[in-house]
Amino acid sequence: MKIRRFSATAFAAALLIPGLAACNGDGTTAGASATPSASGSVAPSATASSSAAKQALLDSTNAIREGNFKFTMTGAGSTAEGQVHEPSQSADMRMTIGDPSSDLMMKLDLIHAKPDSWVKLELGGTAAAQIPGVKNLNTGKYHHLDQNRIKGNRSLGFDFEKLDPAGSTVLTQGITEVRQTGEGAYEGTVDVSKAAEAGSLDPAVITALGAQAQSVPFTAKVDTQGRLSEMVLKIPAAGQNAAQDLKITYTDYGNAAAAQKPPADQVVEAPAELYNLFN
Repeated sequence: MKIRRFSATAFAAALLIPGLAACNGDGTTAGASATPSASGSVAPSATASSSAAKQALLDSTNAIREGNFKFTMTGAGSTAEGQVHEPSQSADMRMTIGDPSSDLMMKLDLIHAKPDSWVKLELGGTAAAQIPGVKNLNTGKYHHLDQNRIKGNRSLGFDFEKLDPAGSTVLTQGITEVRQTGEGAYEGTVDVSKAAEAGSLDPAVITALGAQAQSVPFTAKVDTQGRLSEMVLKIPAAGQNAAQDLKITYTDYGNAAAAQKPPADQVVEAPAELYNLFN
């Protein structure tokens, strides 16, 4: 059986995730015409220009680059949550891909405390028994990772030069159209055709989208301080892939905590089967 490559910092190769690559284009469209709301008032989109709306979203990611926040990502039956704490050069993430009733389910608990990394796995589903060395992986303990073996591997490593697992900073740069729809609310389209290099989307999904990849609908929200709090990519159906939403949220800016290293008695060295699974 061919096991599809999993992407831990992004979800799985079967799903969408971290660091969407930016489109170099800066094209925007004129703001929408005034539209009465249900209460009869004029929506903010009537006065906010498209260029101003895009700049607001570009600016909304500045706080993310400070590297002190919590995040979540959900899409296509998978979830991820965690926190980044750049002051201590640490981060932790918990991911669930699929469920026990699916062919393959994977839960990951990743901890990064530079220069070390650990991962605890739980593999399940009807096909789990076919994974080579599954007993060496389902130990219930944290596997200490050899940094030389995961160097440059987005699946198991964490780049403290690129602190955002979701890559929203470069994602906003790929916006092609946007308008403000309410207080701190926006919608528009983004070009994800170059996202494969960053690993946010399964390259097969991007290929299947074809020309649709250049104008994927999105919505976004910012908090009262103008910081990005939510972005939702509405990926259309293409090929064998059903339509799905990829939702990214950010909370607790400036209030994340240093990741806690696993207890020594809960740590084993990662076996070869683990590296093989993610390469």
